[in-house]
Order: sequence, then structure tokens, then C-alpha cells
Amino acid sequence: MMMGRWCRWGVTVLLVVALPAPGGMLSSASIPAPAAIASQYGADGAARVQRWQALITRLRGQPVAVQLAGVNDFFNQLAFVDDIDVWHMEDYWATPVEFLGVGRGDCEEFALAKYLTLRELGVPDEQMRLHYVKYVPYDQFHMVLSWAADPRQMPVILDNIDKRIVPAASRRDLVPIYSFNGSSLWTATASGQEAPVGDASRLSRWEKWQMRVRNGVTHTP
Repeated sequence: MMMGRWCRWGVTVLLVVALPAPGGMLSSASIPAPAAIASQYGADGAARVQRWQALITRLRGQPVAVQLAGVNDFFNQLAFVDDIDVWHMEDYWATPVEFLGVGRGDCEEFALAKYLTLRELGVPDEQMRLHYVKYVPYDQFHMVLSWAADPRQMPVILDNIDKRIVPAASRRDLVPIYSFNGSSLWTATASGQEAPVGDASRLSRWEKWQMRVRNGVTHTP
């Protein structure tokens, strides 16, 4: 049954709403100067950001499989901590600089940071999706990143819980709810039929996150 869900969602296109496609995710203003990062997050936070930049340099031009593994492993070193305990609010989407600065975050931070980094490495937006899923063992909502070279192929999952990169069909602990990337929004129902998701404003947090990334806006807990 789980394989059927992922096949309908990850291989058969369920395009519902077109969203504006961003250009390059990072601009010249996206990453503050090292001294500014150190002032805001300390020397350890600045060092993590520098290691991230070095990772991008090292992985640029490498095969996609190498890029996926390198990015997944890099961010999965960070600590999982709920937003309420880091940012003192129920749901906050930290930018990669904020995530690396504080060195901890929840599932959205892991998935978003991996997505952005792979975009910077040249992985096409249409090959990736950010998925909201239900994590069955804890009966909780969760976010993961998927990648597929072709929409007709079964995607693989990059996750901070199960740190292996495996085909989505093998993740029987995940139930897909909806997914999105820089240009589109998809949804799936139990019957596998297309379902409208309404106005794209429901993804305002995604749009605001992209703007904060481009403008290098950072906050401290």
C-alpha cells in the first residue's frame, strides 16, 4: 500500500498549482560576512557556515549521487531539536545560515537546507520535491526531500531520521501528504486522485523563507 502511495505521488505527476520559480537560491547578499556570523552565532556557528561553503565548492561538478550523499551526510551531523526549544515558537523555518549558526533544528531545517544546497550545486529544481509526510512510528508530521532524475522514476529520500538515501517505496514509515519545490505544488489523496490545494498563499512561509535566504536575513533565538 505504501508503495502505491509513493508511485502515485512520486512518479505520476499530480500538478495542481503553479508557483513562481525562483532563480538562483543564493545571491551576493545571502551569506553575511564571517565576522558578522561569528558576532551573531559565535565562532562555532561561523565555522559551520564556512564548512558548508567549502562543501559546495568541493561537490560542484561531481556526479549527482556524490552530491546527494555529501549534502545528506553533512546536514545530518547537526542536532535535531524542536523549534519551540530553539526559536521559542511552534514553527519557524530557519535559513541554512541560521540553521548552521545555531547548529540545531527540526525536520524543515534539514530538508530545506539540503534542497537549497543541491540547487546551488546545479541539481535541477524539477528533480526535487520537499515532501510533507506523516511519520508513522510517532504519528507526527515530518518533512523530507526527494530526488528523481526523471518524474517517471521512483524518487529517493533524503531524511534526518533514517539517514540512508533509499527509494521512497522502501520508506513504509512515511505517508505522503503534499509536496512542493521552487515552481510547483502537488497533493495526493487516499484514492490517488488529483486534489486542488487552493491558493498558493497557503505556502506563504515558503515564499518568505526564499526571500529571507536571498536577502541574507538572519535571526538569533
